[in-house]
Amino acid sequence: MILLLTLVSYFCQPALGKLNPKESQTYFEQALSQAQSVRASDIAYQWQQELGNLYQKQKRTKAALQAYAAAIENITQVRKNLLPNNADLQFSFQEKVEPIYREYMRLLLASPNPDLKRVIQTNERLQIAQLENFLQCGNLDIIPLNEVKNLPSAPTVVHIIDLDESVEVILQLANGSLHSHSVDSKLVKTNVDNLLEILQSLRLSSTAEIDILSFPRSLYDLLIAPIKTYLPSSGTLVFTLDTSFQSLPIGLLHDGNDYLFKYCSIAQTLGSRVRQPKLLLKEQLRALIGGLSEINPSLRTLNVLENMKALPKVKEEIEYVKQQTSSSKVLLNEKFTGQALGQQLSSFNFPIVHLTTHAQFSSEAKRTMFFTWDKAINALEFYSLLKFSARSNEDGIELLVLSACQTAKGNKRSALGIAGVAAQAGARSTVATLWKVDADSTALLMEQFYKNLKNGVPKAEALRQAQLNLISDSRYSHPYFWAGFILVGGWL
Repeated sequence: MILLLTLVSYFCQPALGKLNPKESQTYFEQALSQAQSVRASDIAYQWQQELGNLYQKQKRTKAALQAYAAAIENITQVRKNLLPNNADLQFSFQEKVEPIYREYMRLLLASPNPDLKRVIQTNERLQIAQLENFLQCGNLDIIPLNEVKNLPSAPTVVHIIDLDESVEVILQLANGSLHSHSVDSKLVKTNVDNLLEILQSLRLSSTAEIDILSFPRSLYDLLIAPIKTYLPSSGTLVFTLDTSFQSLPIGLLHDGNDYLFKYCSIAQTLGSRVRQPKLLLKEQLRALIGGLSEINPSLRTLNVLENMKALPKVKEEIEYVKQQTSSSKVLLNEKFTGQALGQQLSSFNFPIVHLTTHAQFSSEAKRTMFFTWDKAINALEFYSLLKFSARSNEDGIELLVLSACQTAKGNKRSALGIAGVAAQAGARSTVATLWKVDADSTALLMEQFYKNLKNGVPKAEALRQAQLNLISDSRYSHPYFWAGFILVGGWL
């Protein structure tokens, strides 16, 4: 029956344009009823989307909202049933599924009294769906921010949502109040594209700071300035960024006087969900440290390694990290193999995993990879290593650090790979770089970052202070040296 419904859906839809609205509605409702009678959620959500579109044209907003909401519920059911078991049955999310979530959010926001809380929840579900689709798994161990407990203070959250023709910014304050404003999408995306073109280019370090600033200033004016009066003067800002903005270093935004990260520490989350944030205790500063200062000649045959160079400063960075942590295990060069990494993760509890090696993040799991001495490990393979760590350590990894990495050029959604790796690691917090940063400055930043952690400073603030330390040094004040570091997940 389900196969028959699928065939009917496929072959009959082209003819639907010839029907009048009344006939179309009757056809859609009958098709939906048939799909529901055999619990074919994968067919039902498509007819509910068609009905939602039709109701919108008929100005039946309430019915359209109900149809889209029901479609999203069916999508959730389909993901639970199919995603973990059959990669061939994954949705083409960007083309087929995302439009349903986004149209529902647009319709919610078009109301005279927009349900901002529902918009946030829908965007959260979309981002989790994107991530689970990326990982080919379900049931990530993350919770909504409003369920986070035992925090010194509730965070201020900024949601930036791409709705095609507009970008919606929703501010969620610690007391629960919500404020929002809409921005012309073309203005935002033009500035994002222009900025990313510079940040992802080989000429970044030689580009004058003043030539970079115009785009961060414009983005600040468009996204942050309208909500500035509601923002706290200090503390932590938690950003939930739509996938098209996740490659953007938010701390680089500039108000005309200074960079945003100068005023507050910044973290990014998956949707508005995180693992329960916890402060990293001094006795938890035990690290598994892996890195490559050389490139294994046998890996030169891999095309992706053609332009990769040795990283001699890795030894210095590893030594800095080792000095600031205790009972740490170092895997360097030929000792840093995929097998050795897996054995260490499965045999010992390491709250911190610090990997300083060539890596690239992409919007595709198979193209998101990092390199050990003997192989490239993609995001899906990384999970098979890390799942043993999760079994041996019920608290999972507290902090995952990936230095010497970069996002794929020309792909604004490539930072999804960072979120994917972080989620698969089960890491409470992840620090990564959006582009390949100078080795000398990275070593200094990491030394200061771990010193701050050792002194009990929360992770997001520890990273901010390390970045401030760099920017105060005239050698490293250019954004190339400090702006590419981001923290994903728990900020404590």
